[in-house]
Amino acid sequence: LKPTDGLVRGTLVSDTGAPISVPVGDVTKGHVFDVSGNILNKKPDETITVTERWPIHRNPPAFDQLESKTQMFETGIKVIDLLTPYVQGGKIGLFGGAGVGKTVLIQEMIQRVAQNHGGVSVFAGVGERTREGNDLIGEMGEAGVLEKTALVFGQMDEQPGTRLRVPLTALTMAEYFRDVQNQDVLLFIDNIFRFTQAGSEVSTLLGRMPSAVGYQPNLADEMGSLQERITSTRGHSITSLKPSTCLPMITPTPPPRLRHLDEPPSFLVTLPPRAIYPAVDPLSSTSRILDPRYVGQAHYECANRVKAILQRNKELQDIIALIGIDELGEEDKTTVNRARKIEQFLGQNFYVAEKFTGVSRLLRAGRRDHR
Repeated sequence: LKPTDGLVRGTLVSDTGAPISVPVGDVTKGHVFDVSGNILNKKPDETITVTERWPIHRNPPAFDQLESKTQMFETGIKVIDLLTPYVQGGKIGLFGGAGVGKTVLIQEMIQRVAQNHGGVSVFAGVGERTREGNDLIGEMGEAGVLEKTALVFGQMDEQPGTRLRVPLTALTMAEYFRDVQNQDVLLFIDNIFRFTQAGSEVSTLLGRMPSAVGYQPNLADEMGSLQERITSTRGHSITSLKPSTCLPMITPTPPPRLRHLDEPPSFLVTLPPRAIYPAVDPLSSTSRILDPRYVGQAHYECANRVKAILQRNKELQDIIALIGIDELGEEDKTTVNRARKIEQFLGQNFYVAEKFTGVSRLLRAGRRDHR
C-alpha cells in the first residue's frame, strides 16, 4: 500500500494481526482520508476524536436484510426525475467527456441529498490526479457541501494496491451511516474504470495470466465483492453514482464493469448545443424504473411523449440546417417549437452554481412536473 523504496531483505516488519480499519461516523464528515483512514486535511489546532473504526473488508448484507421494494430516488433535478429516474439503492453510471458538468452534478446531488433526504454523501477518488482532487475539495468548500461529505482519495501516484482499496474504505464509511445511523447515503466512485485498472496492475505484479482485453482474471470477483455491498437494507439505502470519462460505446470495456449498473449506460452527459444545463442527454440515457409499476401511468406516458418529441426534433435538425425551419410542415414546426420549450424547461439552476451564475436555484422534482 506504500512505496517500497529503501526496503531490503532482512528488514524487520511487524504484523498488526488485523485488517485495515478506518474511522466511521460523524467524525468523517468534512474530512479527507487516505485508504488507511488517516485524515489529510486536519487543521493544526483541530482536535479529532475517533470513537469507532470498522475494517474495510466486510461481508455484504444478509439476504433477509435486503429491501425488496423498488423505489424511485427523487433528486429534485427535473430532467433526471422525469426522464431517467434513479433507483433508490441503485447503481448509476454517469458517462461523459471532460468539461460537460459531471462535477457540478455531483456537488448538486450532495446538496440535495442532505437537504431533501437528511442523508449524507461519501466520495471515493480512485486514481484522481492530485490537481483534480485538490480542485474538487476547493470547489466543494466554496459550494458549501464539504461539511456534508466524507472524502477518500487514492491519487494516481499511489501504489495500485492503495487505489484498489480506496472504494472499500469509502464504502465502509457509507455502510456505517446506513446501518448504524439509519441514513440514506449517496456514494460516488470517481472513477470505477481506474479501480479496474488498479486491479489489473496488482494482478500483473502477482504474475497472473490476463484475460479478455488484458484485464485481470478475477475481475468479476473483485467487482462483485464491491458492488454487492452497495444496496438497500430495510428502510435505508446506499445509492451509488459512478462518473466516468470513458465511454463504454467507444472504449474496450470488460463486461463486469457494466454488468452491475442498473442500465448501461444508464446516464449520459454531453455538452449541450445551446448551453442548457444540466447537460443530460435524455435520448441516450435510460432507467429501468421508467415503468408504470414504479412511477405511475401518467408519469410514464408523459416521459415517453417528451422523448418522442425530442427524438423527432433531433431527426429534423439536418433538414432545418439545409433548408431552414420555414420550409417544414406545420406539424413539424409545432414539434420543433415544443421541443425547444421542453429543452428550456428541463434546464435548471443549481444550488452549487448560484454564486457563479448569480441566478437563484430551483428545486422541483420531475415526478411532479408532469401533472
